[in-house]
Amino acid sequence: MDPLQIISAFEQAELSLPEILTISLTDACNLDCAHCWVEAGPFRPVTQVPTSVLRELLSDFVQLGGSGVRLTGGEPLLHPDWLELLGYAGELGLQTIILQTNGILFGPDDLSALRALDLAGLQIQISLDGARAETHDLVRGEGTFNQTLEGLRQLVDYGLGPQLALFMTEMRHNLQELPALFALAADLGIGSVSSGCLVSCGRAETEVLIMPPEPEQYLALLERYAGDEDFRRLYARLGCVAALEWCSAENRTAECCRFIATPYLTAVGVLYPCLMCHADDYAVFGVFEKGLVVALNEGIPLWSELQSISRQRTSALPECQACVLLKSCAGGCMGRAWGSFADFMRVEDRCRQRQVIASWKEKS
Repeated sequence: MDPLQIISAFEQAELSLPEILTISLTDACNLDCAHCWVEAGPFRPVTQVPTSVLRELLSDFVQLGGSGVRLTGGEPLLHPDWLELLGYAGELGLQTIILQTNGILFGPDDLSALRALDLAGLQIQISLDGARAETHDLVRGEGTFNQTLEGLRQLVDYGLGPQLALFMTEMRHNLQELPALFALAADLGIGSVSSGCLVSCGRAETEVLIMPPEPEQYLALLERYAGDEDFRRLYARLGCVAALEWCSAENRTAECCRFIATPYLTAVGVLYPCLMCHADDYAVFGVFEKGLVVALNEGIPLWSELQSISRQRTSALPECQACVLLKSCAGGCMGRAWGSFADFMRVEDRCRQRQVIASWKEKS
């Protein structure tokens, strides 16, 4: 099937074409994190996507107008050709190239090769779940904080600091460390810091030590932000935290999910319409055998139905009807609702947090 036909079919279905494709290169991982959504780790059978398949898939994606790729896992550095794939993404002219990693496995040869690639659009996103070893290691394992810090320092020493992006999963035990994480990033010379609230699925669904923050903890973060000039300065230079963005954003009209602008492809060839929406009934299977173009064509009726559900949420969710956030939130992220409750017609798991933050903003 010709890529131009797919583009036309997406336009007719009023679906967004894929813009940034997330690809899991492997489900192997050197860690066994307590909050892993895909439950990767060293104790499960390993799947490595063949490099030839990935190269063809990336080429097809560019022909469809895709502008960015996110290489993830598992731990992508456990794929033998991760560097080759980064280079190939650059050769294809992709504007955004993101490598998601725990930062532990970089060796001197890797660092030299990364620097030699000289990819203008490269961002190396490294997970750091706290500003202290005790906090981070509770999630990722004893000793991992110091190992990740060493990886970060090596990357900075090789001149890659501006391309580094720390990401922290917001949890009950670590949210208060966000200001310290910003300070740590600034001290190390890291380019950006972002965070996102834990979704209670995967291992986090049953892990008793790992839980989303309480809404009141976000109030404490807002108070800290309002009263701490140094934190505000660092945030303006480095940061993206949903709670702080909600507080500072002007009122806007809510939009339904933009399927399938940010699709997610697993290491076993399952294509989900969104990085956050892992619903098997709306996934296309066997993508590596079918090819990306055929898989996208197969997905159009599924994702059209899903978009129709998304458009119904604003008027159908009873919790939203009297809420002051109706026009700017509309029930929140449908993918998070599925991940947390396995139900598209539920408000997302951050509903109470949004309301608490809106109330604080109004009073302030």
